[in-house]
Amino acid sequence: MTATNKEHVRETVRSGYAAIAEQNPMESSSGCCGGSSCCGPDSGDNASMLAQAIGYAEDDLSVVPEGSNMGLSCGNPTALAELSEGEVVVDLGSGGGFDVFIAARRVGARGRAVGVDMTAQMLSKARRNAEAYRERTGLNNVEFRLGEIEALPLPDNFADVVISNCVINLSPEKSRVWKEIARVLKPGGRVAVSDLALVNPLPESIQSMVEALVGCIAGAELISETERVMREAGLSDIAIHRKDEYVDAMTQWKDPLYEKIVAALPEGAKVSDYITSADFSARKG
Repeated sequence: MTATNKEHVRETVRSGYAAIAEQNPMESSSGCCGGSSCCGPDSGDNASMLAQAIGYAEDDLSVVPEGSNMGLSCGNPTALAELSEGEVVVDLGSGGGFDVFIAARRVGARGRAVGVDMTAQMLSKARRNAEAYRERTGLNNVEFRLGEIEALPLPDNFADVVISNCVINLSPEKSRVWKEIARVLKPGGRVAVSDLALVNPLPESIQSMVEALVGCIAGAELISETERVMREAGLSDIAIHRKDEYVDAMTQWKDPLYEKIVAALPEGAKVSDYITSADFSARKG
């Protein structure tokens, strides 16, 4: 991919998520890939339903300000990370702050949660939500920074934990993202990522259609490729857990993006034969 193409992908994602950030919460989500939302159903009740379906506890959801959950999740990296009191957590592609607020509550007053997002409109939304979070919890331990996940605005050895939720698949330079994750982690620090991934290569018959309509899925890589770049970045103790039921649920909810893919698949095939939601965890060093 040329430098021009990479920047085109970033601008497409940035403009799409800017539109999501500026939407009325009662309206349907209009995601970066041109359909309902990149990695989740419409906003509102469906966003809450999705969060519960992928493992967010009601106690966690009770702490997040209204509007921070926009149905853009494909996993629960805060639970995967097993956060502890006093830790420093960084969330890549933090959006409205959903996972940041949950993480911040878990690490407590002695800890810190930092969200990084490249979309100014999302950053503004997250910072407004942070005021509601502080009022609700009495904690002042969240921060949001503008930046790209391929060049994090953070020093070396900064974080105990890096999390990300359905974001890395959107990057045109995934190997750089994993190298940045390793750079900002402290020695022995850990990473917990939930993301869309490919189980098998997409059939050529639908590849061009998917790229045009759902770039977030077209941007997903094979699980084996993700594992390779994680190791090359210097991460170890890699564990990968597939969650095919997430994609199957999206199909059952009649998400228009997934319905278009289903219609174009070979007869008898399911979306989850090709695409899955996966949890990736590892340590630095």
